[in-house]
Amino acid sequence: MKTTSLLLEPGFRNLYLGSAVSAFGAQVGYVALPLLAVTTLHAGAGQVGLLSALATISVLVVGLPAGAWIDRMRKKPLMIVADLVRAVLLASVPVTAWLGGLTMEHLYAVAALTGVGTLFFDVAAQSLVPRLVGRERLTEANSLLVGTNAAMDISGRSFAGVLVGAAGAPAAVLLNAAGYLGSALFLRGVPAIETPPAHGPRHKLATQIGEGVRFVLGHATLRPIVLQGAMTNLGFPLYSVLLPVLVVSQLGYPEWVLGLYLAVGGVGTLAGSATAHHVGGRLGRGRAVWIVSLITTPASLLVPLLNDGAWIWVSAAAWFALTYRTGLNNVLLVSFRQRVTPDEMLGRVNATMRLILMGAVGIGGLLAGLVGELWGVRAALWAGALFMSLSWVPIYFSPLRAER
Repeated sequence: MKTTSLLLEPGFRNLYLGSAVSAFGAQVGYVALPLLAVTTLHAGAGQVGLLSALATISVLVVGLPAGAWIDRMRKKPLMIVADLVRAVLLASVPVTAWLGGLTMEHLYAVAALTGVGTLFFDVAAQSLVPRLVGRERLTEANSLLVGTNAAMDISGRSFAGVLVGAAGAPAAVLLNAAGYLGSALFLRGVPAIETPPAHGPRHKLATQIGEGVRFVLGHATLRPIVLQGAMTNLGFPLYSVLLPVLVVSQLGYPEWVLGLYLAVGGVGTLAGSATAHHVGGRLGRGRAVWIVSLITTPASLLVPLLNDGAWIWVSAAAWFALTYRTGLNNVLLVSFRQRVTPDEMLGRVNATMRLILMGAVGIGGLLAGLVGELWGVRAALWAGALFMSLSWVPIYFSPLRAER
């Protein structure tokens, strides 16, 4: 029997559209916030690194309790509230900038608080998808969601470079806020498929948190996934956080070149997510993860060669290879995670994974700032290359290596 496309089903379609609009705005902000810090507040490498880290380091503070709270709550209203809160926070940045009162402390606070909102939104979304589509269609659903987010990487980051050059970084940040408002509007169309939270006796929060952590760290499938993801997420910020400093401040390229370079990564992620189902079917989903990783991670050694002339495009080609692997992994490994996790633990498991993975991003951002200040921007890029080049090892030495 022919299966109807998920995009024809109203529940998933509205979640998909909300995710797409939100992702476009977020990718504009991904470029605009550090550029605002560099061009308006004359931030250095350490300040830009801290700004990037605060967008994710907040996960370390609230990540584990968030999973237990989300398991007790309805996901759709929570996602809408997270969108609205992030929209208000980001809208405060251009308003303050146009009034002449913007400071790095303001940007730090906005980055940290929007990071908390993103944590709640993403964990709730990943917990809602299996209920919307069923576990048998998770790979299809994740391929659409990851692929669309990658397309938003391409369009959002490219557009951000143009918009910052034409209208200034504050206008680009305002567009980020508008994206979250659009996401909230689309999410209103997601049907109320969840049962009301139980009002009976509940386990203590600490007990529930412990259950989620033990499930992730004790599971033969989830443990290597989280270790591989942590190594990758530690390496990527060491590359990307200081790119505005290197490309715009040191090499003297215009902002649109930075946007185009980052958009190449979006193309890679889109290609990886679009081919994940096919590659997984040919090689076996577990085998595809480590084989593709083994083939692409040597490209990490070319990224630090970014320089004048053709070297910027050699580096961009390596960036494409690494992000192709990310797109493929995001589809296959997230689907593995959702399949092996019971419904009642999805929030805690997703939050535990998010804590480790996004915590690694935050730590990578801090390391990027520290290494950049002490030894220079290129030293941070070489440190990122080291982590990335070895990040396939945990999957190879796990049962996933032969998973078909």
